[in-house]
This record gives sequence, structure tokens and C-alpha cells, in this order.
Amino acid sequence: MALLQISEPGMSAAPHQHKLAVGIDLGTTNSLVATVRSSMATVLQDEHGHALLPSVVRYMPNGKVIVGHEALAQQSNDPVNTIASAKRFMGRSLKDIADRAHIPYHFVDSSDSTKLLQLQTCAGLKTPVEISAEILKTLKDRAEKSLGTDEGRGELVGAVITVPAYFDDAQRQATKDAARLAGLNVLRLLNEPTAAAVAYGLDNAAEGTFVIYDLGGGTFDISILKLTKGVFEVLATNGDSALGGDDFDHRIYCWILDKIRESSSSFSPLSEQDTRLLLTKSRQAKEWLTDNHEAQIVCRLSNGTLVDVTLSATQFVELTQQLVIKTLAPTRKAMRDAGLTLDDIKGVVLVGGATRMPQVRHAVEDYFKQTPLTNLDPDKVVALGAAIQANALVGNRSEQDLLLLDVTPLSLGLETMGGLVERIIPRNSTLPVARAQDFTTYKDGQTAMSIQVVQGEREMVADCRSLARFELRGIPPMAAGAARIRVTFQVDADGLLSVSAREQTLGIEAHVVVKPSYGLTEDEITNMLKSSFGSAEADKKARMLAEARVNAGAIISAVTLALAADSNLISDEDKQVIETEIHQLQSISQTEDAVAINKAVDSLNHATEAFAAARMNASVSRALSGKNLDSINL
Repeated sequence: MALLQISEPGMSAAPHQHKLAVGIDLGTTNSLVATVRSSMATVLQDEHGHALLPSVVRYMPNGKVIVGHEALAQQSNDPVNTIASAKRFMGRSLKDIADRAHIPYHFVDSSDSTKLLQLQTCAGLKTPVEISAEILKTLKDRAEKSLGTDEGRGELVGAVITVPAYFDDAQRQATKDAARLAGLNVLRLLNEPTAAAVAYGLDNAAEGTFVIYDLGGGTFDISILKLTKGVFEVLATNGDSALGGDDFDHRIYCWILDKIRESSSSFSPLSEQDTRLLLTKSRQAKEWLTDNHEAQIVCRLSNGTLVDVTLSATQFVELTQQLVIKTLAPTRKAMRDAGLTLDDIKGVVLVGGATRMPQVRHAVEDYFKQTPLTNLDPDKVVALGAAIQANALVGNRSEQDLLLLDVTPLSLGLETMGGLVERIIPRNSTLPVARAQDFTTYKDGQTAMSIQVVQGEREMVADCRSLARFELRGIPPMAAGAARIRVTFQVDADGLLSVSAREQTLGIEAHVVVKPSYGLTEDEITNMLKSSFGSAEADKKARMLAEARVNAGAIISAVTLALAADSNLISDEDKQVIETEIHQLQSISQTEDAVAINKAVDSLNHATEAFAAARMNASVSRALSGKNLDSINL
């Protein structure tokens, strides 16, 4: 029995009609396109029978653009104009790219540190979005030829494109922009581990709690999903958006450089051609060591130096041990977030070509105490899952209907008084999600409010990532705390955020679609959760202190205004006592002792009790002045 039929509004197919849609895995190393034929997901091949398309783009002086295997074959000869692993640069700025000396591209420097990354080629400046668009165009052309759209068999309605679960807003938006440049209608951005779970779960009719361990060419994701009768619910996700097979290549590359230095008395910096050549040899050695005990690396550099070294499997394991260990920290955090033990995990699915490395498989097996599931090709499983989701979104009938419940990887909130973070959407909230919360003004007569949107797990704004700022103006001037401002956060199914603020009395509204100019740095997104756990106690104390100071500031302001208006209602002696308490509270508020500040607040409140009663009596007297009992409705 089908659980649920899901399609985008207006997409539902007519009886006996099959709409054409594809799933695309836009990978760091390789990319694929898949579709559903006769209720079976299948990867589409090119005219040479290749399923994998190397994610390599070469720009030619005559304006021609070469993508895939031909570009890969020439990357050592023309490294500046042949761009590989562009996915690692998506949504980044120049300052986010570390160790640029070992990357054989001409990055364009800019005085504007927030400007999106650009690369200089013979075809002019190119962004990672434009480079990725060329890969997507090639996959789109392959799909149209395979599906026969150019022969009148229908139109390609759209594509589901996968992204790492830990891609931030900027990286997701960059992916959608690349698809638009390629002429693709994006039905959905789907997290790669979730896509893999869809393919594995439906292919094996699996139910239970599964871990998706996804180590690709440039990113690492760990997701924990519960599969129940066609419902795929993500319980938790974690990862590292700057860890993948490329980093294993780089360890071998650095090892080769050390060997060259040991055998040569004079070592000169490598040219771009030599850098790309050694990186290519490193990747080939890594792949060879998957099934062999040692790899022979032989090549001649442009200066005539002969490189002839042998890397054993044991040495490779030692070189990359820390990289493998680095994947286990996010794994432990995801398990903790999901509230699960190892006994709760029914299976571990390996995704991504980098999981073919024996040391990775052994590490996963040792941690989870079970043999990982590898019956589906780790290179293809993501594209297959994306195709299944695309087929559902366009409304095609299927025997395997499904419901996806994905999550947002990091908490979202806004800044409140005292530099505090008010969390609106907690991490691991199911997507799509919308949450609203009411806020108010801090000062009397306040007519505008500045809203800063932040991302992260810490209590203070300074420790989180700022995503956007906008202002709400036109708030009716009222007493502090009287206005009601409703702030709404909405995260769509693609994981993209929009925020709106509405003043409830007049209906004044401001809105912002959060599109950061560039993504998080390599360490920021992976350190956010780490720092939140390591600094929990300090964060709690900092929040208590900030809240105490905000409270103190509010009462000082209120009492000062009251004295200015009605000091005639109390004796000079009582006024002197209140002013002394105010000065003491102002002084104590500058300390780091939240308990002392709260005590001083209580002391000021106690000192003003008689004054407050006198003001209340005076207010009542003014309201009743000139009236008799008969005119008062009781």
C-alpha cells in the first residue's frame, strides 16, 4: 500500500503520462545524472558508455569549453585553464581558500574580502558558479539525448540536485545559481546522505535506523535516518564541508615533495604544470592502493627532475590516519544529537568514492561494530536517490512512494539586547520549517528596530556567524515593552532561509532573503558545534551576565524617568536613597558578577516600592478627579 503521493503543486502527471525528470549528483571529483525508467532508477551514460563525468572544465583560447574526460586528460598540460574540484570553491571568497600556493590556479585578488571567488583563465574571469554550470550543462545534454527530448518524447521538466548536508546558505544558493545558468529547473536541492538513504532504502526495502557515512571528493557528511514504510526521517546530521578525497591526495602530494627534497640538494618551487602533475599522480596512487599493497609513482618534472618513489599501503594509512580520525568526531556528535547508541543502528551505508579506501572502511567498521553496507555503488547511489525524488516531485506514479523529512544542520536565531542569541530554529529541525516569535522595544518611543540574523550554537552573538541584517522602521512610538514585533523564520525544502518582521499594530513589515555573499570558512562550520559543547558552561555564565546587565539597564532607565517626572511625591531623604541605589547598581553592572547585579536590582526594586505606590495613588487620583460615584462604572 502506498503511503503518500508527493508532487510539487501543478506537477501531478495525468494518467498514463510520464514526465521526464532527473537527479544530478554534482560532485567534487565526478558528477552523474540519473532518471527513473520503468519504475527503476538508472544512471545515464554518455555515447562512450561512461556513467561518471569527471568534474573538470577546460577553457580554450578559441572560446570552446571542454568538460569531462577530455579535460581531465589535459589538466597537467594546461592547469591554469583546466579547473577541477570547483565544488570546493562554491560560495567562497578568496580569504576562505587556504594553502593557495599548492592550488595551480590564478585566483583573482580583491580589496573587497567578501567578493565571491574568481579564477583567471584564457576565457576571462570565471566563478565556481560558472564552472559548475558547464558541468551541469553537459549532464543536461546527456539527459536530453538519453531521454529523447530532442526527438519529441517530451520535455525535461526539472532536476533534483544534491548538495552536501553541511553546505551553508551561500553554497546552496551558488548551486541553484549554477543550475539556472545551465538552463535547469531545480525541483529541489537534496542533501546527499538523504538521497543515498532513499536509494538504499527503496532498493533493499529496508526499515530501521541507518547511518549514511558520505566521504566524497571534497566534503564529508554523516546523517542518521529512520526508515519506516516509505518515510525517510533525518534524525541528525553533522560533517565537515572541507574534508574529502582531495585531502588524501594532498597528503600524498606533500609526501612526494618531501621525497624530492631529500634526494635533491637544490629544490625550486614547482610550476603550475608540475603541481597539477603531482596531484594527478597522487590521486592515481590513492586509487591504486585501494586494491594493491604499493604504488609506484614515476614522472618527470618540467625542470628535468625524475620522480621515482614507491608508496606502500602501510605508509599511506599512516599519512592519512588523522584525516580518517577527523571523520569520527562529527559521527559521535550526530549519534549524540540523535540520542542513539551503537545498538540502535541497523546498518551503515557507505557513500562517496573515498569510502573505497580500506582504512576508511576499517575505521567505520571498528566504530559501529558492524560491517558497512556496500551493495550499491558508492559513486552512483546519491544520483539514484535524487532521481527517485525527482520522479516523485513531478507527480509520476510509482509503486514506491516516499516522504522525505530532512533537517537543518545548524541553529538559526537573532540578536537581542546585550549581544545575546535568541534561537528561533534549533539545529536538526525538520525541513521545511517556519517558526515565529514576538519581540518588543527596549526604549520608550522607539520607532525602529535593527535585526541581525545569526547561525550557530553559542549563546553570544560574537561567537556565532552573522548571516544578514535588516531594519524594521515605522514602529508606533510607545512605552518600552508595549510594541509587539513578530519575527518569522522560514527555511524551505532546499535549506534556504528567509526572515520577516511585522509590527502587529499597524502591520508595518520588513523582509529579507538571506543570501550571504560567501560561505563559512573551512573551520567555522565544523567548529560551531565543537565550541558549543566545549564552552557550554562559559556560555551559560556569559548569558546570565548579559541578561542581568540588560535587566539592570532597563530598571535604571525606568526609575530615572520616574524620578524626573514625579520626584515631588516623595521626600528628599527617600529620593536620596533611591539615587544611591541607582549609582550602586550602575557601578555593580560593570562587574562580571551576575549574582551581585541581580541582588542590586532587587535592592533598587525594594527601595522604590513606596515611590511606586505613591505614583499609583497619584495616577488614580488624577483619573478620578472631578467625578462622582454615580459617573463611575464599577
